[in-house]
Amino acid sequence: MSTSDEQEQPLMAHLLELRTRVIRIVAGITVVFLPCFYFSRPLFTFLSGPLLAHMPDTNSLIATGVTAPFLVPVKLAMMLSFVLSLPWTLYQVWMFVAPGLYLNERRLMTPLLVSSTLLFYFGMAFAQFVIFPIVFGFFISVAPAGVSVMTDISSYLDFVLKMFMAFGIAFEMPVAIFLIVWAGFVTPKQLGSYRPYVLVASFAGGMLLTPPDVISQTLLAVPVYLLYELGIITARTFAPGGRERENQSS
Repeated sequence: MSTSDEQEQPLMAHLLELRTRVIRIVAGITVVFLPCFYFSRPLFTFLSGPLLAHMPDTNSLIATGVTAPFLVPVKLAMMLSFVLSLPWTLYQVWMFVAPGLYLNERRLMTPLLVSSTLLFYFGMAFAQFVIFPIVFGFFISVAPAGVSVMTDISSYLDFVLKMFMAFGIAFEMPVAIFLIVWAGFVTPKQLGSYRPYVLVASFAGGMLLTPPDVISQTLLAVPVYLLYELGIITARTFAPGGRERENQSS
C-alpha cells in the first residue's frame, strides 16, 4: 500500500467520525426542539414576565408582523434547544478531539466543559431574574407622558437573546482566565496587577450595556469583577504550572 493511501485512510476515518458527531449533535438538538416547540407559547410568556410585570394592565406586547405570532415562538424554541442541548453538543465535540489529547489534558477538559456550561447557564439566569426586572422597570418609568409602552414581540425576543448571550459569555471569564494561564500567556500574579484596570473596565462596560443608573451598572460590574477574581484563584490553584510560573516571575 502506498504512503498516499495510508494517509488517505486516516483522513477518511476522521471525516467519517466528524460526520457521525455532527449527525448526533443535530439529532440531539432536534429531540430537545420538539418539547420546546410544544411549550413555546408558555415559554415566551415566562420570558416576557420581567417586562409585563412593569407594564400597565391596559398595555401588552404586540405583533406588528403577519407571521410574528408563529415565527417568534419557533425562534425561541430553536434558540432554547441549542442552549439546553449544549452539554450534549460539548460532549460530542469532546469525544471527537479527546483521542488527540494527552492524558493530563483529558483530565482538565472534563471539568472545563462542565464549568463553562454551568457558568453560561448562570449568566443567562442572572440576566433573566436580576437584570431584566431592573432594566425594563427603568425603561418603562422614563417613557414620556401619554406614551403607551407596547413592545413588539420580535424586537423583545431579539433584545433578550442578545442580553442572554452577552451575560452568558461574560460569565465565562473564569474559564477564559484559566485557559490563558494554562497556555502560559500570563501568570496569576500579572493578572492580579491588572485589577484596577479591570474594575474600571467593568463599570465602563456596565455603563454602556445597562441603563444610566448606578444600580443596574453595579449589578453588571460587580459580578464581572468577582468572576475575574475567581478566575485568578482558579488559575493559581488548578492550572498546571501556574503557581511555578508565578514564583519564577516574582
